[in-house]
Amino acid sequence: MTWLEAIKKSICYIEEHLTDDITVDDVAREVYISSFHFQKGFAILCDMTVSEYIRNRRLSLAGRDLRVEGCKVIDVAMKYGYDSPDSFTKAFTRFHGISPVQAKKGEGELKNFLPLKLQVSMKGGFEMECKIIKKPAFTVIGAAKIFGGNDGFTEVPKMWDEHYAKGEGKYISGMYGVCIDTPDDPDLAKFVQTQQKKETLTSFKYLIADDYVPSKEYPERFVTQEIPANTWAVFPCRGPISSAMQDVYQKIFKEWLPENPDYELSGAYNIEYYTNASKLPKGNQDENYYSEIWYPVKAK
Repeated sequence: MTWLEAIKKSICYIEEHLTDDITVDDVAREVYISSFHFQKGFAILCDMTVSEYIRNRRLSLAGRDLRVEGCKVIDVAMKYGYDSPDSFTKAFTRFHGISPVQAKKGEGELKNFLPLKLQVSMKGGFEMECKIIKKPAFTVIGAAKIFGGNDGFTEVPKMWDEHYAKGEGKYISGMYGVCIDTPDDPDLAKFVQTQQKKETLTSFKYLIADDYVPSKEYPERFVTQEIPANTWAVFPCRGPISSAMQDVYQKIFKEWLPENPDYELSGAYNIEYYTNASKLPKGNQDENYYSEIWYPVKAK
């Protein structure tokens, strides 16, 4: 199954189970993709998270059930997974701009959020710069934190800001940003058990890290993490880090992965590699800044 086929199949699976108690993990398992990779790829290809898509489709159908079918508000709330009429009313009103009662009475207008249909512009060859390397296992050390799957986009940058604001850069400079989504990780398992919302069941561990040097002394608050031996697809990023990496991520999931006849993602890791920007006039926002995105891959 190609990456594009997997995303299309995931949309079909969601459509078939909109009234069931499904999670992002359930959808990812159905298409045999790591939850972490699946969520990131889905968000890039579809311009929304998996949870947002499920929620929007359910609320769109809820509007239909109320206005066309004349169903009771409490029945519709339960049908689409809401614990109470109040929580359903808040979500419904935010989405449609009118309350469920107004919708049932025929007042106002309802949004019609249709199932997604992917149309990806296929490019490849020399336009997507990538090198395939084999790397033995290596160990990193740094600050670690667990995030819910939907929190990474906003919370990871805050983690970096706090890291340097606390002066931790003198111990861990931040050579790597490491994302780990391994089901057997005890820290991730403990985090999931504490979550109440289905949207946060998927989680990942993130490290601001450097290569571990055994002869060097580190404060006890930092943790080590072994990255297993892998074949890596390494994607160069050139230019201001804020825009260069985002552009490359878009190309990975919209151009490189779809219909790729040679490689597919393997393993639950994603690493960003950052070079030293201290000698550049604008630091990591300089037009000459260089960084990389690493994904473990396997031959098809």
